[in-house]
Amino acid sequence: MAVDHPLTPEKSLIVLAGATGDLGGRIARHLLQRGARVRALVRPGGTGDKTAALRKKGATLVEVDYRNHAELVKACAGATCVVSALSGLEEVILDAQTALLQAAVEAGVPRFVPSDFAIDFTKLPPGTNRNLDLRQEFKERLDRAPIKATSILNGMFSDLLTGQAPVVLFPLKRVVYWEDADQPLDFTTTEDTAAFTAAAALDDTAPRYLRVAGDVLSARGLQDAASQATGHPFKLLKAGKLRRLDRIIKFTKTVFPQKEEVFPAWQGMQYMRNMFSGLPKLAPLDNDRYPGIEWTSVEEVLAEHVQQNSK
Repeated sequence: MAVDHPLTPEKSLIVLAGATGDLGGRIARHLLQRGARVRALVRPGGTGDKTAALRKKGATLVEVDYRNHAELVKACAGATCVVSALSGLEEVILDAQTALLQAAVEAGVPRFVPSDFAIDFTKLPPGTNRNLDLRQEFKERLDRAPIKATSILNGMFSDLLTGQAPVVLFPLKRVVYWEDADQPLDFTTTEDTAAFTAAAALDDTAPRYLRVAGDVLSARGLQDAASQATGHPFKLLKAGKLRRLDRIIKFTKTVFPQKEEVFPAWQGMQYMRNMFSGLPKLAPLDNDRYPGIEWTSVEEVLAEHVQQNSK
């Protein structure tokens, strides 16, 4: 059900952490387009094209050290909502984000949007996904804090299907799947996720969780989307059952641990394993909550990729 914003955007000050990242930069742009004021938190000495672009768009940049509590509290003062688009491992998702949460609470900020942006990790058993385990641990801290929170769950970023995620294999004209070719999967572009997050940040009636999916497709649906986008027939390629993927994940994690990498190969495998299990499927979807957001289909994402690579 669509809702109107109780807040007047011009009176809304959003403090945004992680604004120099891809998702964070897009959230900043959408907030500014909606008329909100954006105070972007950047690391001390942060310069370059990304910070310059934020200033040019109209954001106010504030340098903060996340280990300096007083600095963070001052940076959060007067905000109607703190939005985190931070990305990283324990020192970021737990340590820095907890410091940001504590500062928001002390500054009297009424709302907090954490850096979740994933499949529904609240439905997953512990130990099946390292990165999502960190978000689950932060969720527990957030739920104990005296602040209203809203998590945006968007499935998998559709953009990853153009190469980073080994699902749509363009050269082989295959769509890889595990266990069940009919398992529904949730996909949302980074851009659409940012647009929805900006709207939610300005909505003081937003619930604890908002779930969106720009497209919901099974492996068979991905096969059709890839065929339509490229003009060539794609086939399905079953990689095996989930228990086989479990063994591959264990082997890869042992041989190539890469514990300091945010997205090592085995982390992507864990995400695929989670999605094809069906456990973190998003429901119900809140796509219609904010009028004006047009959702991008997977076929459109793949077609744009093909067009760009044909130039």
